[in-house]
Amino acid sequence: MPDTTARDDGRAPRPIGGSTARRLVRYGLMAVTAVVMIDAVVGEKGLLALVRARHEYQQLETSLRAVRAENQRLREQARRYREDPVTIEELARKDLGLIKPGEKLFIIRDLPPAPPR
Repeated sequence: MPDTTARDDGRAPRPIGGSTARRLVRYGLMAVTAVVMIDAVVGEKGLLALVRARHEYQQLETSLRAVRAENQRLREQARRYREDPVTIEELARKDLGLIKPGEKLFIIRDLPPAPPR
């Protein structure tokens, strides 16, 4: 039979240590729950890490879209350089300084300003 303590108010005796043990278990469970909740929010695989990972994923996805668009633009430019005569002629005129037969080339130079008199 467990130890009991008599009460002055006339109620039934209560077991010694029963309430204290329950309180300790309750506080222990609350502490463990608090630790688990904190870890779920800020832990290595917690909510904050998930938010950071999603943000990084969105940035990488945006960067990938930009690179793919640039790649498509460069492919189209390379195709024009291989197949489009107007683009080839424009490139030859601009980069190589070529002119068509019969065209005349005029070179205009700026003269330095005359000194004041």
